[in-house]
Amino acid sequence: MPATTRTTCPYCGVGCGVLATPQADGSIAIAGDPEHPANFGRLCSKGSALGETLSLDGRLLHPEIGDRRANWDEALDLVASTFANTIRDHGPDSVAFYGSGQLLTEDYYVANKLMKGFIGSGNIDTNSRLCMASSVAGHKRAFGSDTVPGNYEDIELADLVILVGSNLAWCHPVIYQRLAQAKAERPQMRVVVVDPRRTMTADLADLHLPIKADSDIALFAGLLTELRRQKAIDIGFVQAYTNGCAEALAVVADWSIARVAGATGLTERDVAVFYDWFVATPKVVTVFSQGVNQSATGTDKVNAIINCHLATGRIGLPGMGPFSVTGQPNAMGGREVGGLANMLAAHMDFDPVSVDRVGRFWGSDRVATRPGLKAAELFDAVADGRIKALWIMATNPVDSMPEADRVREALRRCPFVVVSDMNRSTDTAVTAHVRLPAAGWGEKDGTVTNSERRISRQRPFLKPPGDARPDWWIVTEVARRMGFAAAFSYEGPAEIFAEHAALSAFENDGTRDFDLSGLAGVDYAAMRPTQWPVRPKSTARMFGDAQFFTPDGRARFLPVTPPPPLRPAPGQLILNTGRVRDHWHTMTRTGKSARLSAHLAEPLVEIHPDDAARLSIRRATLVRLENANGSAVVRALITDRQQAGSVFVPMHWTDQFASSGRVDALVAAKTDPHSGQPALKMSTVTAGPARMSHYGFAVSRERPSFSGLDYWAAAPTTGGHRVELAWATPPESWDAWVREAFAVSPDAPLLSVHDARSGRHNFALFDAEGLVLAVFVSPDPVLVSRQWAAGLLAAPARDPARRAEILAGRPGADRPDGGAIVCACFSVGINTIVEAVTQGGCQTVEAVGEALKAGTNCGSCRAEIRAIINASRVAAE
Repeated sequence: MPATTRTTCPYCGVGCGVLATPQADGSIAIAGDPEHPANFGRLCSKGSALGETLSLDGRLLHPEIGDRRANWDEALDLVASTFANTIRDHGPDSVAFYGSGQLLTEDYYVANKLMKGFIGSGNIDTNSRLCMASSVAGHKRAFGSDTVPGNYEDIELADLVILVGSNLAWCHPVIYQRLAQAKAERPQMRVVVVDPRRTMTADLADLHLPIKADSDIALFAGLLTELRRQKAIDIGFVQAYTNGCAEALAVVADWSIARVAGATGLTERDVAVFYDWFVATPKVVTVFSQGVNQSATGTDKVNAIINCHLATGRIGLPGMGPFSVTGQPNAMGGREVGGLANMLAAHMDFDPVSVDRVGRFWGSDRVATRPGLKAAELFDAVADGRIKALWIMATNPVDSMPEADRVREALRRCPFVVVSDMNRSTDTAVTAHVRLPAAGWGEKDGTVTNSERRISRQRPFLKPPGDARPDWWIVTEVARRMGFAAAFSYEGPAEIFAEHAALSAFENDGTRDFDLSGLAGVDYAAMRPTQWPVRPKSTARMFGDAQFFTPDGRARFLPVTPPPPLRPAPGQLILNTGRVRDHWHTMTRTGKSARLSAHLAEPLVEIHPDDAARLSIRRATLVRLENANGSAVVRALITDRQQAGSVFVPMHWTDQFASSGRVDALVAAKTDPHSGQPALKMSTVTAGPARMSHYGFAVSRERPSFSGLDYWAAAPTTGGHRVELAWATPPESWDAWVREAFAVSPDAPLLSVHDARSGRHNFALFDAEGLVLAVFVSPDPVLVSRQWAAGLLAAPARDPARRAEILAGRPGADRPDGGAIVCACFSVGINTIVEAVTQGGCQTVEAVGEALKAGTNCGSCRAEIRAIINASRVAAE
């Protein structure tokens, strides 16, 4: 029997346990770990497909200096000497590190120790700044510490779950499934979804509140006032354990239900129902995520939510509390070690006592004494020359930062850029002077911490390919070469974790929330998932004793005033960015999986039908989005799930996957004044048709050249690639373009069909094995079934009749078209589901699952399946 490794998923902050088992053919079988307390065996579509993302395609296998291969000694010596010389000539604040929630805690720890402890600058920040910094700031203002009070079990125990700015079904699917199961077992449980979009999460809601963009504070300010009006404030708790309640109530005193309705765009009835449910339900959990954090008022949103829980004493007890769910697998671990520029280490700040304590622990008299530059500030400093040497680890800021074009230009002008990454040609890596090959998931050994403060092990089951090395090793080797060998003498991640745990306990005695003293001497190799704090009086929930980490031990209300409404200029739309179900960040991992690309294979814009009609945007055509920062061209998805006046564009697509899909190039670098988190959901754009004379779709074994195209988007499919194409001006010869783009030799028997009347052109090339390529061109968006065409490369096509069907772009009657993929876990398409409903009598999601398996794994497609069932019923009536 092959050995199975217990490890942890590298995607979102749920922190699911994974069982990875190498197979005889070299593949890796992936399953959920039934013993892991985060997921109990469940996995989402992304986690289930992890085994499909482990290829070496695109991997950076050796150190590179410029465009030439180097050895480790040469590359590390160059990095160390350049950073040392820059510090000597310009001071420690002339250098910076930019890390990632994809790093393991041990990687993060040594990077933070090097920068803040021995270089002596606070200039280490992370892409977690883009997702959870406002939660951190809100927690610290209210609790005196960055403490998430509750755990996942509380979501299941609650009688009212409020999801604010959280598309849980797509972004944290396993938590969503735990919630859905709890609601199925206790139908009296209520779920409220607060989100401008009607996302798939709203399918579970008893009440969906489609608030206007950025009006969350008004909703919760009104709730705080309503709590007082209905005499629902827990006076005893407030007086004994908090400060500032009177001030917080005073600033929202005139926020009546009518005023809240006007500010949020909701009906007074819906606002009143929500408030009544909150008042009447002791067990309330409020889950919030990027829709709250990614705002110029994100920290105030967090505190507006926390204020309502403090006012009712609903915190720290089973089934109640505010709950920030993190976006990345180790955003929490990065916060623990000080990966954010405004934190020192082990949840300590830059106060003199903490600086002295950390300096004594590390044996350094160079510890930074003030916060460094937060992400947006950091790249501003790169742009204006203050940062002269920058090391980027495990992230892709050229695509993920706001004003991404400006970030790319800043990196191009920076005197020295180092990138540690698995992938050689990310949009960020190509700007680097030195590229260092990092080990990836399945190859690394260390820990991550999930949203409920649970530390889990990531364990290796693959050898790092080529010269790839763990990030902790790379940082340690540079530190040694910079003259700090004694402080960086680690031989493995277990030593680093032990030091990290020891620092958390150093001079703590319960005065700081983060404490791993109970893990002293733990068997690192066998360590089980463990929730912190780990000390003699450990508890699964924080603040159940109503003791907080402020100087007086009392929680703090924050007086929060709703900001003016977000009003775009005439002709502009509010741009909201975020994630889709089956992709992750900038697709360096998920972009390798044909299955994960099947659901949404190109960048898109969700736009309301009224806006589409007003702007002459037709279904499935291309749309140009523009503002002063940049432009993007994306596919139109016209849907009333999107609120009029706003558009939604996923943040995943990069120059590796599409011609013009980098939506963060359009996002303004506006940040929250307390947290420094960019307002990734608050930009404005103009939208209009991207005028194209012809559209195309192709499948091919080899990735084509995209020269001469005005739009393209590529994704993997079984046996090759699927590609969307468009031309503003058609080529002089379609045949010549196909041969050049797909490297078809002049004597190859390229088959073609041309319809002069309709302007359609189809091409196909076969060899003895089957289809080599098929190209379909039309003046309108091509109607060929993507899923049928994407499967052609993997199926033999030697029969002349079958080849004729392919050339015609229509499957034969004996080859039913499954339609666009709905269930990625089992590759079930919409047509198959419709047939099961209309012909097979499946009238419930459960019946469809029993017949087709669709929706029975991660369940994040269940809302779509229910919508298909309902639409099929309407069509039949």
